[in-house]
Amino acid sequence: MTVLAPEVRGRSGPLAWLLVAGIVLAALNLRTAVTSVGPLLDQIATALGMSGVTTGLLTTLPVLCFATVGVITPALARRVGEHRLLLLALLALGVGLLTRAMVDSAVIFLFSSAVALSGGAVGNVLIPTLIKRHFPRRTGTMTTVYTTALAVGTMLAAAATVPIEQAANGDWHVALGVWAALAAVSALPWLILLRSEPARDTGAGVLGPRALVRNRLAWAVAAYFGTQSMVAYIMFGWLPQILIDLGYTTGQAGFMLAAFTALGIPVAIVVPAVTARFSSQRPLVIGLAVLYLVGFSGLWLAPSGTAWIWVIAVGLGMGSFPLALTMLALRTRSAEATAALSAFGQSAGYLIAGAGPLIVGVMYAATGGWTLPFLLLIGVVAVQVATGWYAGADRYLEDEHDRVRQHGDHEHRRIDESDLSLGGARR
Repeated sequence: MTVLAPEVRGRSGPLAWLLVAGIVLAALNLRTAVTSVGPLLDQIATALGMSGVTTGLLTTLPVLCFATVGVITPALARRVGEHRLLLLALLALGVGLLTRAMVDSAVIFLFSSAVALSGGAVGNVLIPTLIKRHFPRRTGTMTTVYTTALAVGTMLAAAATVPIEQAANGDWHVALGVWAALAAVSALPWLILLRSEPARDTGAGVLGPRALVRNRLAWAVAAYFGTQSMVAYIMFGWLPQILIDLGYTTGQAGFMLAAFTALGIPVAIVVPAVTARFSSQRPLVIGLAVLYLVGFSGLWLAPSGTAWIWVIAVGLGMGSFPLALTMLALRTRSAEATAALSAFGQSAGYLIAGAGPLIVGVMYAATGGWTLPFLLLIGVVAVQVATGWYAGADRYLEDEHDRVRQHGDHEHRRIDESDLSLGGARR
């Protein structure tokens, strides 16, 4: 017998609070597999004998896993169930984190990292879907909770991994393994929530990948998500080098990167709540793009002593990430459509984003300066504005899908009638 989902039973009881706790704990874990490695990358690569190619593959794994696993998540959810799938994803995340912390083989480290990142990829897609399903009237509030927890988890893993390693007498295995414990804790609410598994969607193929490929809004959301992710990956990867080339010390560059990352927390609190108050998000799209342009222009052209101002401007512009996540729910009418758009938008978006840091690296190596990379960033922001202008309008994925389908039906009828008339003429 199927237990009624919270949207039927109401959101004021213990089940609703358990869902909130489950979403918060899951979100805290979605980036720990990524940001816990960066601060220890040199030690890990040396200890495991990784070549430059292998190290490059390790840094590219997040994008590959988020894109490939994310796209099949809605199909898996229909087969397994949303609550059960998220529980399995968190268990996979924990097992992957624990395994890679216990090995001294580069191959097993890469494989277990892929397992952990695949769990995170499933969570990326499922959590917006669960918010839409269980809290349809509080999408903005719950997206704020989600993105804030995601930002906290991202910063926590980046900031605490090195101190943990130092406290463990320089043992990077311990520093990485700690995060498996957090994943295990996050799975506990979803064990209980298995009893409240929502009814599975039986109309599977209505908004599958093939349908979304022909949907202009789906592509606009994907491109907006991809361009903001590309900016984020470029800044996380190259901001320290930009600052060092401006004359800052390594310590100062690291501190400014930490402050840049920490800005994601207040931004994640404010942006979704503001976004959900309006039917159109176009003013936010433009405002965040202006912050990007001010920050990039300042880092490129202004005196080095003012870099902290421009770093703050770019950090505030990173509000485009919680805005993109909020759009996944605001541009759809149902949880099933949210799942489809989340999978398509994030998968295509992460593939777009993955090329950014590599292109910047090639440009920097070829020129030794930052003119071409900043011109690239400004171009990316221009694309972000164009796609965000379309995605930010008051429209719904299902409506565009219906229009595309009706247009296709009309085309088929017109072709059929043409064939009949030609046949009659021939006869």
